[in-house]
Amino acid sequence: MSFFSEFKTFAMRGNVIDLAVGVVIGGAFGKIVSSLVDQVIMPPIGYLIGGVDFSAYKLVLVQAGADGKGEVAVQYGAFFNTLIQFIIIAFAIFLVIKAINRLNRKEEAAPAAPPADVVLLTEIRDLLKAGQPIGKPTL
Repeated sequence: MSFFSEFKTFAMRGNVIDLAVGVVIGGAFGKIVSSLVDQVIMPPIGYLIGGVDFSAYKLVLVQAGADGKGEVAVQYGAFFNTLIQFIIIAFAIFLVIKAINRLNRKEEAAPAAPPADVVLLTEIRDLLKAGQPIGKPTL
């Protein structure tokens, strides 16, 4: 098998294609959540706290030069937004997995009744242990 045909066989497996689709949809979902957090959730929170834009919060370690470049800052506001995005994504994934598990949950099947010969042999064993005669004696 040549290298390319082996690669084609690998790439066309269902789980590889499913993974690729999951990555693409996950990326799109990440963008939606980023927009939700940055443009819908954080502005009201900032307004309630007093007109604060969390994404602008930073701890400046080195001031920018005259040209506006060279600032070194720890941007904890952007980190806070990213943290909220992560929590939303994790919660959404939790809900999806929970729904999938609910759909896949199968009622536990009752154990199948043993075959008749096993039942009969079990009864004979129990009678022998009890010392009782088995069936009617034939003459």
